[in-house]
Amino acid sequence: MVQIWIIEVLKGIGKFFLHPVFYYLVFLAGILGVLRVKRERKNFHVRAFNAYFELRQLFPLGILVGLILSIIVIGAGVTVPFAAILLIAAFTFLWSLTMNVRLMGPAYTVGGAFFTLVAAAGNNWPIPLFQRDFQALDEKIYPSVAVLLTILLIAEGVLILKNGSFGTSPKLVRSKRGQRVGIHEVKRLWLLPIFMLVPGDALHLPFPWWPVFHMGAENFGLLLVPFAVGFQQQIQGMLPKEAISMLGKRIIALGIFTTLAAAAGYWYPLASIAAVALAIIGRELLTLIQRIQDEGLPFYFSKKNNGLLILGIIPGSPADKMALEVGELITKANGHTVHDPVAFYEALQKNRAHCKLEVIDTNGEVRFVQRALYEGDHHELGILFVQDEKDYGEKIG
Repeated sequence: MVQIWIIEVLKGIGKFFLHPVFYYLVFLAGILGVLRVKRERKNFHVRAFNAYFELRQLFPLGILVGLILSIIVIGAGVTVPFAAILLIAAFTFLWSLTMNVRLMGPAYTVGGAFFTLVAAAGNNWPIPLFQRDFQALDEKIYPSVAVLLTILLIAEGVLILKNGSFGTSPKLVRSKRGQRVGIHEVKRLWLLPIFMLVPGDALHLPFPWWPVFHMGAENFGLLLVPFAVGFQQQIQGMLPKEAISMLGKRIIALGIFTTLAAAAGYWYPLASIAAVALAIIGRELLTLIQRIQDEGLPFYFSKKNNGLLILGIIPGSPADKMALEVGELITKANGHTVHDPVAFYEALQKNRAHCKLEVIDTNGEVRFVQRALYEGDHHELGILFVQDEKDYGEKIG
């Protein structure tokens, strides 16, 4: 039996690399990186992270979370029909055409697939190549798809909480009053490879785990399926880390609540429909609430009278090595009070071998940072400010 499991795992992994969503997400992550770099160069004449940053974020944490979800899914005996996997992939492609990567999240891809399955069950839709998969559908599949959605929603919240604020992109825009201000933007994709139990003749499970046999199937195949999690957010009134952390926690709470409702669907089928509807509506409401709250706050990254606010830090630059952080306020450079970038760089030029800064951190406490400067170091320390430029970005509102 162990040999059968090993063979099925290897077969499932092999099929993973035949799944088009895997290659499509790699392509989209690359496109997001190129577009971000292009915009940052337009705003600041320099990019923050390189164009491969989004691609590097696609896998590591997603693989870890996917492994944990695989254990949960298989341990709970959650089975999902192959028709659902096909539809989830289809909705992933469909929502990506909107250019809003947030819609590639599980609430919209799995949710769209769920309600399509409800409509397709018993209607004998003429689906080319996969007619048999759709003809075999019945109402017993709804709870499993609903549970899959809700645990993916929890995973989305965890990914946003742990990785969403890393590498947010600074951006220059114009406020409604015509003032130049800074905001932070994040467009992120994660790939979650999850082993799914698919009804079929590929593998016979020797364990009477609930709810496997309650689904009416006896044989299962093990398939490694790539799921997409998309995240897109603009932050103007708070520190990026705080705003994104708040949203991540709210999504986790929504996922836990809807998981309880989805689990009830094994006894009360209508609960599955309610859970999926709640997941979609709730996820959309969380985005709306975040946007309204953020727009109700004054711009965090605007010009200050008592110093220079750090909008961004270039990785690997002297500023990064000095542990300067986004949102900190530089009040003095080499002993000289600074109010604008010109005065800041003039102060640096007065001692080209050494840099000493007086900084007010995000907790309002004063600290001093200093570092020797070497030949080849970034001539502007690698700090991005809200600068005076003719072409500074787009208008807010």
